[in-house]
Amino acid sequence: FERQECSFHTRFCLTGTSLLYHFTVYSVQTEDETFDCDVCGEKFHVKLNLRRHMRVHFEEKPFGCDVCGTRYRFRSKLKIHMRVHTGEKLFGCDVCGKRFKEKADLTIHTRVHTGEKPFSCDVCEKRFKDKATLRNHMRVHTGEKPFGCGVCGKRFNNKPNLNTHMKVHTGEKPYGCDVCGKRYYRSSNLRGHMRVHTGEKPYSCDVCGKRFKYTSTLTIHMRAHTGEKPFGCEVCGKSFKDKPSLSRHRRIHTGEKPFGCDICEKRFNVKSKLNIHMRVHTGEKPFACEICEKRFNDKLNLKTHMRVHTGEKPFGCDVCGKRFTVNDSLKKHVRIHTEEKPFACDICGKRFNDKPNLKTHMRVHTGEKPFSCDICGKRFSTNDSLKNHIRVHTGENPFGCEMCGKRFKVKSKLNIHLRGHTEEKPRVAVIHVEKDLKIS
Repeated sequence: FERQECSFHTRFCLTGTSLLYHFTVYSVQTEDETFDCDVCGEKFHVKLNLRRHMRVHFEEKPFGCDVCGTRYRFRSKLKIHMRVHTGEKLFGCDVCGKRFKEKADLTIHTRVHTGEKPFSCDVCEKRFKDKATLRNHMRVHTGEKPFGCGVCGKRFNNKPNLNTHMKVHTGEKPYGCDVCGKRYYRSSNLRGHMRVHTGEKPYSCDVCGKRFKYTSTLTIHMRAHTGEKPFGCEVCGKSFKDKPSLSRHRRIHTGEKPFGCDICEKRFNVKSKLNIHMRVHTGEKPFACEICEKRFNDKLNLKTHMRVHTGEKPFGCDVCGKRFTVNDSLKKHVRIHTEEKPFACDICGKRFNDKPNLKTHMRVHTGEKPFSCDICGKRFSTNDSLKNHIRVHTGENPFGCEMCGKRFKVKSKLNIHLRGHTEEKPRVAVIHVEKDLKIS
């Protein structure tokens, strides 16, 4: 038979009848003439394409899967779907050998190797390797979240995130670690977890070379170099480089302390503080000083301790220039200049410039004496009082007068003694004299 060629397509038909049928189905209009959709107005040059398009409006899905019953608008989609059941993957990547059910998926995958990202966002100019990812990204700008959870009502900007979220309700964790057995909702989470075992850190900082297990951690790290702090507190305006830091900060304003100790019921606003606190009960001190071997229950205390050996005092008073090893000591010192006493006793109203002094003072009212002498059993309200008392047993006199060499167990006794050399009158006497002068 002589094959007949369609004048509009590179298509051959065996007979004139076949050509006539083909021409009827694929009727093509000129550039100025189109087949228009009566519902949405979209225009088509091929009549068959219009017919297929109408199924979108009428939700017509004439092609059904004999295995699972899923239905499709187009025969081609059903044909691709059948490969789910057969496991057939016709299209293979020439670079890595990975195989795909659809040619379109292979095309998108190839861009992983070529780095090609042909689709760009009109708002922020971020680029993507496929159109679907760009569509999902656009919802970041529009705030659109078309996919809703039927259980809790939470909404998502793409269907995969909704599907993952549903596993929270079902408890399903289909991805398991072969090493430790830990299970995850997402395959990406499992891949990230495996780096804990392998030690792999595939993402590196272009500025300082530091390496990271996750791209998200690298992104946050880069803000240390750029100074970017995109997350701001609505209450005080303070900004943070990542969202978890902002969430923790907000608890300062709300007073929320969601992490509680099971032993003493003390509560904390961040989990790391609870973890450090638990070492009070367990006695664990995992951080050791390399110089004197003294041990600490958290890294910050060790860092502060190291200044004893280095002599470093990074915190200085703007008024008198005195320097301190820790910021809290500086804050307490500044109150000497400002005469601020923000901590008040609820019973007698006496005020103090720091919380530990208030806590010690409260023992005057409660009668609590938590510090006891191992030798005679006598008890004291402060640790300093106990130390002074111990010298009664040891005979130690650590405070000496530079003028006459006389030594004392406590510093206050030395101060009184020194007034004998300087002929300075006791402070109490001076106060009485001042009062007498004011009266006269």
